[in-house]
This record gives sequence, structure tokens and C-alpha cells, in this order.
Amino acid sequence: MTDIIVIAIVTAIFGGASAYIYKARKNGARCVGCSHAGSCGRQGSECGCGEK
Repeated sequence: MTDIIVIAIVTAIFGGASAYIYKARKNGARCVGCSHAGSCGRQGSECGCGEK
């Protein structure tokens, strides 16, 4: 029974992360982990997240 609970929790975490990445990519973000991902993805092929 505990194995099923652990598998369900891991699946929920993986599914949530996958949904977040899918949604961010669909909105045009190139670097998903960046707090400025919505704006730096439009600048070109490089991510400007490290720039000030």
C-alpha cells in the first residue's frame, strides 16, 4: 500500500513539473527556470537571464 502512495506522489510531482514546463514553453519562454523567461525568450537565440 505504501508503494502505491509513493508512486502516486512521485507521479503527481513529475506531472506538475511537466505541466509547468509545457505551459511555459507554450507561452514562448526559452529558459523556463528564469524569472524573466517571458521577456528574454524573444530577444533571440540566447537567453539574457544572466544580464542585469
